[in-house]
Amino acid sequence: MCIHLPFDSNKATQLLNYFAIQNGGTISKYKALKLVFFADRYHLRKYGRPITGDEYYAMKNGPVPSGTKDIAEMADDYRKDVVIAYAARFISALFPVRSLKSIKAVDFNELSDSDREALNFAWSKFGHCDDRAIVAKTHDYPEWKKHASALQAGRRARMDLIDFLEDPPPPVEPCHPLTEKERSIRRDQLREIHLIEAMWN
Repeated sequence: MCIHLPFDSNKATQLLNYFAIQNGGTISKYKALKLVFFADRYHLRKYGRPITGDEYYAMKNGPVPSGTKDIAEMADDYRKDVVIAYAARFISALFPVRSLKSIKAVDFNELSDSDREALNFAWSKFGHCDDRAIVAKTHDYPEWKKHASALQAGRRARMDLIDFLEDPPPPVEPCHPLTEKERSIRRDQLREIHLIEAMWN
């Protein structure tokens, strides 16, 4: 059973906006989504929850936060008019190059201090990477690697946030180190959030 959490589309928008601004105003969809992954991984490991609450899928080019991807693409078939209307105040999708552009300053009221810490971490560690390099780095993480056989068959696979708590092999950046006791606590925190969400829906 995969952990399911509530998706915070406003936060997802602001993460994309932040990374676009840090990247000089525009950023490729690939790079932005991988930076979101690293920020979510860091925050989950350190604080017991991801920033976005998004559902991740393992795909050929690494982990993909599905709701955030729809926002980055301003997807016509997303059918979340309120979400896209909010996002359109801050970012615009550039076609056909599949990039996005910041059009307004980040609304940091949407982000907690720990969210901002995770954003700064992701940018400082991975912001220098181009698309190919950052995609390759995501392939080092166990939550993506466990789905390699499905990906070879051309399928995508739902990722479990619990797996974000597993460590990659050294010297890969773990996105916040964990002791075994801390890892157990984080698992319990995730499951508790999942159960609370299930009760409300």
